[in-house]
Amino acid sequence: MEVALVILVVALALSFDYTNGFHDAANAIATSVSTRALTPRAALLMAAVMNFVGALLGTEVAETIATSIVDLQDAPAHTSLVVVVAALVGAITWNLITWWFGLPSSSTHALIGGLVGAGLAANLAIYGTAIVDKVVLPMIFSPLVGFGLAFVVMVGVLWIFKSASPSKTTRRFRVAQTASAAAMALGHGLQDAQKTMGVIFMALLTVGWANKDEGIPLWVKLAAAAAISLGTYAGGWRIMRTLGRKIIELDPARGFVAETVSAVVLYVNAFVLHAPVSTTHTITSAIMGVGATKRLSAVRWGVAKNIGIAWILTIPASAAVAALMYYILHPILG
Repeated sequence: MEVALVILVVALALSFDYTNGFHDAANAIATSVSTRALTPRAALLMAAVMNFVGALLGTEVAETIATSIVDLQDAPAHTSLVVVVAALVGAITWNLITWWFGLPSSSTHALIGGLVGAGLAANLAIYGTAIVDKVVLPMIFSPLVGFGLAFVVMVGVLWIFKSASPSKTTRRFRVAQTASAAAMALGHGLQDAQKTMGVIFMALLTVGWANKDEGIPLWVKLAAAAAISLGTYAGGWRIMRTLGRKIIELDPARGFVAETVSAVVLYVNAFVLHAPVSTTHTITSAIMGVGATKRLSAVRWGVAKNIGIAWILTIPASAAVAALMYYILHPILG
């Protein structure tokens, strides 16, 4: 039974990774597509390649997911595996719901909410301090930093290029957006693919098929990188329209600044803080920040409010689905 459950965890984790890819494809390329810096298919191909590369650049975030959310050490192996299965079902369900409604919610927080909900249903210990430090605080501060930094940088860009030819400046920033979109896609792979690696690593540790000191096996890294890349190339057009046009009409300069600031925030959290932050929250808040430099009313705050509600609901909703799935699956799979 344990072998079957591990196989199920791997299959569900890679399915989640795929949904994460098409759900979050907009994070990397929506601004570039909306400003016509890149064609949709070229943007998706570039994002898929950079997602794959980014996924292989580190494992710190993956190890945070595997060891700092739910304590599985003293739980029976089958209970731990059912917890992971239920968590993945909860996260996938929320991803599909928000994708259907075109809401750019966080796949990261859906997965973490799923782990917490299933862990609580199984009466397992939750690493409260680690969750606050590695999840809650970055969840609060990353969007604020993204908004504020994007606003400040955009004001600086506007001042530097105030006397430049508008048409020439637009062309240059459209070219620059190719680099900033690639940087954003690299950050997305660096952050989001690692979460799937962490879940699979968690399952392997549970049954003794991996060693914590040896780190994440190479096949896990390659599988997660491939799944998120394929999902990204499939595209997430519903959410792309929301990010690229519904929040604010972006120009190439604002698109470049939003992507660059978002990439910097993702890199700092991955390499310095080892925190699993939401690429969705980061790019969305950065888009709002650059939009606010036009005027506050330029941002469609009604759309922003709907996105904010989805953000707030993500962790409790995915936790509730995961808890329900645990209660259903544990008697069957246990």
